[in-house]
Amino acid sequence: MKKLIAAFAAVAAFSAHAETLTVAATPVPHAEILEFVKPALAKEGVDLKVKVFTDYIQPNVQVAEKRLDANFFQHQPYLDEFNKAKGTSLVAVTGVHLEPLGAYSSKIKKIEDLPGGANVVIPNDATNGGRALLLLDKAGVIKLKDSKNILSTVKDIAENPKDLKIRELEAATIPRVLTQVDLALINTNYALEAKLDPSKDALVIEGNDSPYVNILVSRADNKDSDAMKKLAEALHSPEVKKFITEKYKGAVLPAF
Repeated sequence: MKKLIAAFAAVAAFSAHAETLTVAATPVPHAEILEFVKPALAKEGVDLKVKVFTDYIQPNVQVAEKRLDANFFQHQPYLDEFNKAKGTSLVAVTGVHLEPLGAYSSKIKKIEDLPGGANVVIPNDATNGGRALLLLDKAGVIKLKDSKNILSTVKDIAENPKDLKIRELEAATIPRVLTQVDLALINTNYALEAKLDPSKDALVIEGNDSPYVNILVSRADNKDSDAMKKLAEALHSPEVKKFITEKYKGAVLPAF
């Protein structure tokens, strides 16, 4: 009975003194990584609550509106573009991992086998769309006017020798049409959710020299809070590096 009373007292003490931090995240791998660090943060007096989203818009909107404290789903180029387009001023707290974007197909085994007039889908947001086109340029199937312009659009294609029919779709929906097209450029978080193995299934994939490190994002007014600092430290722990390496087997790469 004494042990039970002590346990309730410990829970009550934690509840009274813990600082709650609510973070938006896409399911894989972001929410999984956050769930992994929950116990460590609890010991540090931080009650981490993870709110799962499947889109790339609301997590930023709700942080900007102070309905959430932070989010974890995007890279810096996407954040920059979002801030510019929406008039927000969200800030990066720290980089955590890289999810290499890859090109997938259920119809061909090698990128060189892409047929003339092939149907290709890429993400419809500015940064990931540009990122997809850069990967196609690097693979040699198209040539862009500027192979370093991360905001390239289909209008910036200088050469399209195979007359590829490139369409833009919301990133989250692309895995669903994989069997209906010849090639799909898919973000790794959505590829993993669709049970694809980026290290095996992608015909071409970004290398670890990619600038698209996924970041923890907050507002300027809470970026330096004690709870946010503790979360950033937890996300950079050796335990998290080991978790990412072992769980995702190269499909997700630690960026620290």
